Amino acid sequence: MHKITLLSIAALASLAGAAIAQTPEPEPAWRISALALVPPGYIAGDAYRTDEAAMTGYLAIYPASANDPKSPASAFAPRQALVVRLTKGDSGLRALSAEMRPRKDPTRGNRDTTMTDPDGQEREFDKLDSELSAGRAKLPEGTEPCSLGAWSEDRDPKGLNVRAEPSVKARVLGTLPPPYRLKMGGRENTPEGGWLTEFRIIGFKDGWFLIEGAKPPGKEYEDEKFYPRNAPKPYAGRGWVAASKVGANYANGSTRMGGLFQAPYVDAKWTPAGRKLGGTLDTDGGPKRIFACSGHWGLVESHDGVRGWWRALCSNQVTNCS
Repeated sequence: MHKITLLSIAALASLAGAAIAQTPEPEPAWRISALALVPPGYIAGDAYRTDEAAMTGYLAIYPASANDPKSPASAFAPRQALVVRLTKGDSGLRALSAEMRPRKDPTRGNRDTTMTDPDGQEREFDKLDSELSAGRAKLPEGTEPCSLGAWSEDRDPKGLNVRAEPSVKARVLGTLPPPYRLKMGGRENTPEGGWLTEFRIIGFKDGWFLIEGAKPPGKEYEDEKFYPRNAPKPYAGRGWVAASKVGANYANGSTRMGGLFQAPYVDAKWTPAGRKLGGTLDTDGGPKRIFACSGHWGLVESHDGVRGWWRALCSNQVTNCS
């Protein structure tokens, strides 16, 4: 049986929680008036806290370039918040003035998910991200730590080059096979396009993913007793592959379904997005492109052209990663 290694089955199950539908919280009235106070170069996310006693509101803000593939945001970078001074009018609270301050408070989980404890999910992911950040020193200098499942989408018969450095001029360490079509006398489960070569993404830098643990295409899905001995064997060590040659499926990252986030945080601006075969975005299928990664987030483009961040990608080719 195929082993999903998004975080691990146990970790993913603990993050998912019980599936009880939540009703979205109404947006605080003051948020609309606060949008005019957002500094240039930033985009507003959720109004995540209102302190009526102090007549103060707190608005999540992130750099406008956070979802730009040329300058993707980091889930590990220091954050800012817009601290808004409020006043009370006939229609309720409204923004009077605001200033940007360093943000240290934790991220609130999305209230319109199926999680029974969305804030608890964020604390769990904070722990996982802290573990990734602690391992940064073990990665090549300048590498953004990541933890995602993925596969090679390169159809070149020669395979996808895995390089020693994130550059087309770097030494080739080995290759990942193109889609592989097994013939096992009718016993095979090979999909129409062939089995793809799966691996783990552990880092990102300048349009390249640092990967490791590549597996022979389809071996975990087929009967091992009949899997051909002459099947292509991928380079399984650590190395760099071009991001443009990588694909994956969406997995359940305990966030709001149906769209993508402007930055790798669940309180960033959220934009609806669609699946390849229609319908709102969920864990059925994957993105059109994967540009970058940070922590457990992937910067992707949906099949209807929306670019943004999705938390959790997996490489399961048989079922979804819900």
